[in-house]
Amino acid sequence: MNETSAEPLAPADPSQNISDLLVDRVRQAPHHPLFSVPDGDGWRDKTTSEFEQEVVALAKGFVAAGVRVGDKVGFLAKTTYEWTLVDFALHYAGVIMVPVYETSSADQIHWILSDSGAIALIVENAEHHERFSAVRDDLPLIGSYWRMDEGALDELVSQGAEVEDAEIERRRSLARGDDVATIIYTSGSMGRPKGCVLTHSNFVDTSKNAALALSEVLEQPGASTVLFITTAHVFARFMSVLYVHAGIKTAHEPNTKNLVAALGSFKPTLLLAVPRVFEKVYNSAEQKTEAEGKGAIFRRAVKVAIEHARREQEGERIGPVLALQYKLFSKLVYGKLRDLMGGRVTYAVSGSAPLGPRLGYFFRGLGIKILEGYGLTETTAPATVNRPDSIKVGSVGPVLPGVSVRIADDGEVQVKGVNVFREYWRNPEATEESFDGSWYRTGDIGELDEKGNLSITGRKKELIVTAGGKNVAPNTLEDPIRSNSIVGQVVVVGDQKPFISALVTLDPEMLPAWLKTHGESSDMTLEQAAVSPAVKAEVQRAIDEANARVSRAESIREFRILPTEWTEATGHLTPKLSIKRSVIMKDFSAEIDDIYAAPRDVTTNVPLG
Repeated sequence: MNETSAEPLAPADPSQNISDLLVDRVRQAPHHPLFSVPDGDGWRDKTTSEFEQEVVALAKGFVAAGVRVGDKVGFLAKTTYEWTLVDFALHYAGVIMVPVYETSSADQIHWILSDSGAIALIVENAEHHERFSAVRDDLPLIGSYWRMDEGALDELVSQGAEVEDAEIERRRSLARGDDVATIIYTSGSMGRPKGCVLTHSNFVDTSKNAALALSEVLEQPGASTVLFITTAHVFARFMSVLYVHAGIKTAHEPNTKNLVAALGSFKPTLLLAVPRVFEKVYNSAEQKTEAEGKGAIFRRAVKVAIEHARREQEGERIGPVLALQYKLFSKLVYGKLRDLMGGRVTYAVSGSAPLGPRLGYFFRGLGIKILEGYGLTETTAPATVNRPDSIKVGSVGPVLPGVSVRIADDGEVQVKGVNVFREYWRNPEATEESFDGSWYRTGDIGELDEKGNLSITGRKKELIVTAGGKNVAPNTLEDPIRSNSIVGQVVVVGDQKPFISALVTLDPEMLPAWLKTHGESSDMTLEQAAVSPAVKAEVQRAIDEANARVSRAESIREFRILPTEWTEATGHLTPKLSIKRSVIMKDFSAEIDDIYAAPRDVTTNVPLG
């Protein structure tokens, strides 16, 4: 199959904008708890009506402050209730938000604000203020400036007290579906971030169709979620709009170190996460059981969960022995892991990077169906997603209603539909280059199965061609290696080289526990661990497992463990925790050169000497 489409389930209404989704929700269920905010050790609900009242009050403040319809306002803050409050208040005021990642450098802040033409900025705290201050003199368009930690939102509400309700209703109603809703800048993994112009219809039509396609997930009794992924990214931004449309009670936790506690107290039914979060949950459980001397039991429980889930998905018979083992481990292991996530999670949505079959089957075995999906900023997040009743682990599912996907002759995934963005802001050349007629060129390589399920196999620009002419997709090797508990990140290299190699970093959170359970000093620094024979052997084991999935010509022959981390702060990861391959290749070119400098036997490829 080279092309697949799904007709819209929700009729398009060109007159609607994002604010209408909240208006409709208030009309349908004004007293339904739509949000929960921290309150001591617990949570306090806010109803749909209360949320809209706060939205209107803040929108009045923006009007009183002189922000005009169509102005662009930058917003730099963590994922909190206030983020969505500001988002909808700007919509009600007729303003276009330009989100800035909370981890953005001063240079990135400058680029996004200057390129977008933002006339005002909201920041959350002193750290954000400091980064903005470093470039403020070079941003003459920025007039109004607000700091949330200094009470700016309350001041705006007070300032707007005299603005009439009718003025907010007038402004709120001006935008039509094809008008600009927001400009979201790409993560910049391939150079300067580009501003994606997303319209109100992109959000409205995609939300309505996704809600119908995922009704089983969103219409659970007491459906709720904890949002912790950065809302500046399109994935969480779209989901926050979908949650309002569908009436999903939402709590927020900006600090992932507090996530387990937040899940335990809030007890959500639905999670939204990137694969690295699921890897962390799995690796933490593995290390904890190893430290307790129960590693063998955990590993057996994992195998049973995966096999039970695989057979369930494939419709194969689950024999009495496997059924009995599964029942036993449900009490001993699976239930405890479910409790870590609050005990009520039945579904999770995963995106931004490949999840991998192992984790997909494992969590399904726990009783948590992970709906892996696929999309980009340019597709308002989702283009495809697995459905609860037809999950195909290892794929990103079929298209959403109103969306079409085709595979070009060179294997590229192309998308068109209600979710596809309008253009790159002030960049017609990039816009033209990114479209083939009405089809958006994603730059990803993939394939469709006979049922229309999409699988992503790599990035066009990241394909490695060895000196021998072998095409290698890096993520085929990187994903299984990264799943090892002590591996932080991995980058496969070898373009125009005689063989494939890899750069590996260690996970400083997982490393100490692993060292202790393997008879090593848990106080090792990253520098010491990088040359530890035991650590090297473990990384080699992970690489051997990955190599078993590919041909010899595609396998990793050499690797280097780096005595450092790759993070957003170092500039090597994007805000969604994807690797910046080109930056890593440049910064660690000496290490790469060293790998290929050693003389090798031309017949065996084994280092000489």
